[in-house]
Amino acid sequence: MAFSVARTRDEAHLFLDLNPCEDCGSVDTAWESTLAEFGGEPAAGYAGVCEGCGARREFLFGVPERDTAPITFPSFGGPEPSQLLDAGEWLWVADLTAGDVPEDDPAAARRALAIAMAAVEEVVKFIPPGESEVPEHAFWSERGFVLRATDPGRFQLDRLLVIRDTYRDLLAAR
Repeated sequence: MAFSVARTRDEAHLFLDLNPCEDCGSVDTAWESTLAEFGGEPAAGYAGVCEGCGARREFLFGVPERDTAPITFPSFGGPEPSQLLDAGEWLWVADLTAGDVPEDDPAAARRALAIAMAAVEEVVKFIPPGESEVPEHAFWSERGFVLRATDPGRFQLDRLLVIRDTYRDLLAAR
């Protein structure tokens, strides 16, 4: 396939939010999505105009071979690891989201904790069965490389499961 697969709409939109406009750095874009064909393969297209500078922005993603209709929010994908975000980016998303849980808005707090928990679950998907840590090849972004270099122990399976379970418990308590 010519493009990295966006397993779900939630994953595609997270990727778009993490990749600002190259011209001005804004992430504010009203995205329109379409299904397309590219090189004989189905693709999901996202296009919009940057609200910061007016630049046209476009992304094409491969589509999964099987239906990945979301069951709950957030739904980032099936059992396979992401092709769009590396393990470090997923943990960065979990850290950022869990670090900004609003205390005065229960619905927003539940949403933030659900995203943080799901993001940690995405990191775990990079760990091969029988292994105890995220392998080196699961990092390809600058953000991912930096986070791994800063604290490689955070990518140990046992630590990730403690973090995920903590977010799950906090979510259940709300």
